[in-house]
Amino acid sequence: MAIEYRWAEGHNDRLPALAADLVRHQVTVIAANSQATVAAKAATTTIPIVFITGGDPVQIGFVPSLSRPGGNLTGVTTLDMELSAKQLELLHELLPKAEIIAALINPTFPGNEIQARELQTAASTLGLQVHVLHASTDQDISTAFAIVDRLQANGLVIGNDAFFSSRIEQLAALALHHAVPAIYGYREFATANGLMSYGTDLTANYRLAGTYVGKILKGEKPSELPVQQLMKIELIINLKTAKALGITIPPSIMVRADKVIE
Repeated sequence: MAIEYRWAEGHNDRLPALAADLVRHQVTVIAANSQATVAAKAATTTIPIVFITGGDPVQIGFVPSLSRPGGNLTGVTTLDMELSAKQLELLHELLPKAEIIAALINPTFPGNEIQARELQTAASTLGLQVHVLHASTDQDISTAFAIVDRLQANGLVIGNDAFFSSRIEQLAALALHHAVPAIYGYREFATANGLMSYGTDLTANYRLAGTYVGKILKGEKPSELPVQQLMKIELIINLKTAKALGITIPPSIMVRADKVIE
């Protein structure tokens, strides 16, 4: 078996050409994240595609049904967009006097509008102002943090996205440098000196997708493989970062933490 790797290096405008190249190579199956799945879906209706997405695959148009995906797509969803509201709640619990929260979202992510809407709805319930900032390049990230300073935002929710996941250490360092308490969906953020992470296990996501690729290589059809949902959620807290930010983590959050980094 040969594995053909293609990586857009965070430049999603390259994805259609990369997907077309894989189709020309007549690969047996394509594994892709959300943005790459959009490109792969447009490039082929016959080659099986196994996606990994934080969005609802039905809402963003990947499959008509989770249990009966049909067509040539199936995969794994973590429903991370739904977790954005909970991440906002955690920041509110941590910073009860906060009034302004920033949210960093990649506008090229297929479910970005849904993610922004979920955050705004949660913010309204909590009595918070949420300012949605967009970033899909390194320069955008730098600009977004400058806006966070200008807004005097009390906290930052980083929307789950492959572009951000490939820059976890950069985001954690910037959040600390700008002294803004931040939360992200994957534990790698907390272990890279981010304040908190709340979400599913990134490694488990790809391992589960890998099992589906294996099933397809053995002859199973994607149309008959229901989309899998990772339901285990973990909360990771970095106490070293909290101390650097001058924040005391309340007991109500500490007791729910799956892991505390000291």
